Amino acid sequence: MTTTISDTLRLGTRSHMGGDLRTSHLGQEVTLFGWVDSRRDHGGVIFVDLRDRTGLVQIVFEPETSPEAHQAADRLRGEYAVGIRGFVRARGEGLANPRLATGEIEVAVRQLEVYNAARPLPFPLDDDGVDENLRLTHRYLELRGKRLTGALAARHRIMQQMRRYLDDRGFLEIETPILTKSTPEGARDYLVPSRVHPGEFFALPQSPQIFKQILMVGGQDRYFQIARCFRDEDLRADRQPEFTQLDCELSWTSQDQILELFEGLMAHLIHASVGANVSAPIPRMSWLDAMNRYGSDKPDTRFGLELCDLTDATRGCSFQVFSGAPVVKGLRVPGGAQRISRSQIDALTDFVRKFGAKGLAYVKVGDPSGPVAKNLAEAELATIVAAAAAEPGDLLFFGAGEWGQVVDVLGRLRLKLGQDLGLIPQGLWNLLWVVDFPMFEYDATEGRLYAMHHPFTSARPSDLPVLARWAAHLDEGGTLTPEAIAELTAVKANAYDMVLNGVELGGGSIRIHQAEVQQQAFRLLGLTPDEIKTKFGFMIEAFTYGTPPHGGIAFGLDRLCMLLSGVPAIRDVIAFPKTQQARDLMAAAPGGVDDKQLKELHVRTVVEG
Repeated sequence: MTTTISDTLRLGTRSHMGGDLRTSHLGQEVTLFGWVDSRRDHGGVIFVDLRDRTGLVQIVFEPETSPEAHQAADRLRGEYAVGIRGFVRARGEGLANPRLATGEIEVAVRQLEVYNAARPLPFPLDDDGVDENLRLTHRYLELRGKRLTGALAARHRIMQQMRRYLDDRGFLEIETPILTKSTPEGARDYLVPSRVHPGEFFALPQSPQIFKQILMVGGQDRYFQIARCFRDEDLRADRQPEFTQLDCELSWTSQDQILELFEGLMAHLIHASVGANVSAPIPRMSWLDAMNRYGSDKPDTRFGLELCDLTDATRGCSFQVFSGAPVVKGLRVPGGAQRISRSQIDALTDFVRKFGAKGLAYVKVGDPSGPVAKNLAEAELATIVAAAAAEPGDLLFFGAGEWGQVVDVLGRLRLKLGQDLGLIPQGLWNLLWVVDFPMFEYDATEGRLYAMHHPFTSARPSDLPVLARWAAHLDEGGTLTPEAIAELTAVKANAYDMVLNGVELGGGSIRIHQAEVQQQAFRLLGLTPDEIKTKFGFMIEAFTYGTPPHGGIAFGLDRLCMLLSGVPAIRDVIAFPKTQQARDLMAAAPGGVDDKQLKELHVRTVVEG
């Protein structure tokens, strides 16, 4: 039995992938390579499930077919890397395995090569109960499992469908730099010290945003890239420090044209991946409408439980929690008085406190004994119930306070109730465009404006005089007055997000394409003229050379592949993911470097604490 790796595979070239064999191959001689998935000895006949990327096929070792191969097979164990040559034949009467695509055939082995033995595995493949850190440490083993192999194959097919769709519509696939300039767009940059320019740093791109806009200045007209991006930010379950996005930009376009083009792409991908049909055009909803109705800018529209405005109905009522609040909203649960117990309400109260709520007021419609009902006159309660379109037996939750916190808390409560009560139907693919975002949001703590999307997003033409007036006010030494904040946060951006079943797939905007307007936007975001020149001077100068109107969009490819392949986590569609602490457990990265390397990079490390 061969136990060393030869310079060449002694069996020759692989003829087939094992998982592709069918009854159409009966009688053919085949050469297969893969891993021993399982081994069974049935009274002298040895059966092995041979696994490769395409699936399993049963191979059979019989002493009368090949004594040498049969003798060698006796020593096979799980995950041995082997090759075999044999003939495809039908399985015996009643022995077909309907659970396998190859279940009607088997391969009678004439030759066996063992290229590498394997130690006992630290965990069973495809066992989701195994500690995640252990699986990530031995990621190469987890990758052999059916779930990850299928997810990575699905990712490949999705990427190819994207490329074909965009190529058919005149897009060029163009690569943009990985080593670039630090121009923070919200998150922290990953920095790379330069050896040949002491004291200077490259940054890894958070997105190709600036370069793809400059490609439009350069006349490339329609660009796309499956781009690697990097953000040094605190991680969540659906985030990775390095990720992939489908990045696109178009010249001479409008928002309507972009939305039509990319809802077509998404309908195409969903149909190609899961066979579902998505009707176009997909619905559009304003950001304000989404927040008021669903408490989220990425609403899950597969179920109801919409928020209702009760501010007018509660104004001047005898319950001070309501009458003293600038905004009061309600969330009606039909039949909830019977479906949701007091202990469940207590648990929901603890849930909303995590998001800043002081408590959770509620009324069981038709039951005057509750704490809120007792504090309201009968007529006041009737007015509120009518405004909420509630009926006896319904449960009505309330949120009272500042608008932003109220809609956020009730939006989170809505999603939890939808999950807990089983209200979210499965098998739906509800796509939605959210449009008409504010251009700016104001942070009272820091006393400054932030871009709701990013600083390159254009405003509606009717709002351009507002930007110009307040940017000039700052240039003259003025500050952001309450009047300025009110006007600027009312400016609407030409921005749009695509949402699928409550998950943001991607977003984009029509960009600013005029140098003067871009400088105004930077000034309103708090950048000084010197900072604008240092960080974005090359972009501003490019805009002075006949820049076409343009816009684009970017989709989170990892998240999209996760949804379309049906796996529970983003890491399942990434070959080598990081942990939530941004570590690669398999390669033990990040790691230290020696003093010589640091000296060459003109870098000294200081570990505080």
